[in-house]
Amino acid sequence: MNNPMLNEAAFERAQERAASRGVMTLQGTINKTFLLLFLCVIGGMITWTNYQSWAGATWIITLFGVVVALITFSKPHVAPMTAPIYAFLEGLLLGVVSAMYNAQFKGIVFNAVAATVLVFFVMLFVYRTGIIRVTRGLAVGIFSATVAIAILYLGSLILSFFGVSTAYLTSSSPLAIGISVVICAVAAFNFLLDFHFIDSMTTHYQAPKYMEWYAGFGLLVTLVWLYVEILQLLAKLQRR
Repeated sequence: MNNPMLNEAAFERAQERAASRGVMTLQGTINKTFLLLFLCVIGGMITWTNYQSWAGATWIITLFGVVVALITFSKPHVAPMTAPIYAFLEGLLLGVVSAMYNAQFKGIVFNAVAATVLVFFVMLFVYRTGIIRVTRGLAVGIFSATVAIAILYLGSLILSFFGVSTAYLTSSSPLAIGISVVICAVAAFNFLLDFHFIDSMTTHYQAPKYMEWYAGFGLLVTLVWLYVEILQLLAKLQRR
């Protein structure tokens, strides 16, 4: 069980190209992840300074981002081209969202970014030192919780179309805050699955170099998810 963006079948299909293109390494994957994060930040800076003008284009940016993500997911060998595009598009979207939150709660974005970076390095440290070992039971638990969250969000979206209140997710009630805390924890623990899977693939499989971009793309998905959840959690706490 792991991040759906990081699936074993994709790595196995890629093995046959490894010999001529170099092999995937954990360090290389981390480097690619930081590069994608940099592109994401650049995109965010563009829309941050004039988010009102970009607000109307968020749905278009989101649609393109989803399409690029699906292409990357289904065709890992194009990740060196599509992953940077996805990172930039995600940055454009996050810039608008972050600026909107910051307009309501000054300083919230800085706190959310700092918390996200801190959690990333803490989980990396925890994984590398073996403080928490990724057992099959833990992996199944994290994966199941992630699927449950996806179902919760999808169900809430459908309910909102029919005018049903989703205050249990969006309000600043103790229940909504508690749900946000749990979701943030699950997102953070997904890093353990990401690190474990990438480590396994670089140790037992001769995956080609381009899979570093693919794995970095998967890590970026988790990073963005965690950032957005922390941003929402902080906003809920400040509304109280």
